[in-house]
Amino acid sequence: MEFTFLGTSAGTPTRSRNVSGLALCHSGPKPWYLIDCGEGTQHQLLRTRYSVVQLRAIFITHIHGDHTFGLPGLLTSASMLGRTEPLDIIAPTQVQRFISAVLANSDSSLSYSLNFIDSEASDFQWQDEHVRVTNVALSHRVACRAYVFTEQSLERQLLQDKLSAEGIEPGPGWGELQKGNDITLEDGRLLRSDDYTHIPRAARRLIVAGDNDTPDLLAGACEGTHVLIHEATYTQDVADRVGPWPQHSSAEQVARFAQQAHLPNLVLTHFSSRYQSGPGGAPHINQLAAEAMQHYKGQLFLAQDFDTYRLEKDLSLSCLTQTHSI
Repeated sequence: MEFTFLGTSAGTPTRSRNVSGLALCHSGPKPWYLIDCGEGTQHQLLRTRYSVVQLRAIFITHIHGDHTFGLPGLLTSASMLGRTEPLDIIAPTQVQRFISAVLANSDSSLSYSLNFIDSEASDFQWQDEHVRVTNVALSHRVACRAYVFTEQSLERQLLQDKLSAEGIEPGPGWGELQKGNDITLEDGRLLRSDDYTHIPRAARRLIVAGDNDTPDLLAGACEGTHVLIHEATYTQDVADRVGPWPQHSSAEQVARFAQQAHLPNLVLTHFSSRYQSGPGGAPHINQLAAEAMQHYKGQLFLAQDFDTYRLEKDLSLSCLTQTHSI
């Protein structure tokens, strides 16, 4: 599984950071999934390998503009580029009204259909052949969600010795069992794939959280999770000065939670535009890293725009573009 940050700034863009957007794929650039779509996301995509024509679904964490204002432009560009496949948009119901209003008031139309799915439905679940997605309610000024992506359809290994011991000869049936399909033999016996195969590794699982001032809300979902991507808008001293109204997390809050939850990998993003990345800048982005390191002992990353990460089958996480491990 790979993911690429399209924007890592909070609220407003900076010269080096766009507002929120994340591209995620299971095993290649198509199909892929977009989580949040701040203004300028389609421009960011031009510097990646992802095409809006192969986009499978869009997941919106909440309605704030730095997570949604890029949607109308991206959707209409996909149409002009020839997209015809329907597109799932998993989002609060207000997003459907927003997109419909923009299209209706800009003489715009789409060459493909949009399938809106309410992200706040109590029974929400979405899946395709690669991933299963659930979500978790977070704490923010508006309803907000974290999306939990769990790999599915893992490769199976045949228990060949067991098949041979039971007199089941090699043939097309073995292939069906390995694909996860049950088969019926000529003598009427039903063979269940689960009985004659095993999955040799754990399903990869990662969480992409929206804006949230209470990381502990993710405690249950983090069991068995290998990567948490979470906002760290401020250092704790700035969060204390700003006060509770914005309802964002500090680096310290998230790091303390990740340590308590025994998360092996933590990727921080959604940084206030006040934090500088260049030499001598103040306050500097490294202050967020230093604060998190005091409380979290796992593998820590601070995301930058266009960083691409890979979660391997052995559950190790690496940054493919540059070295941002802290």
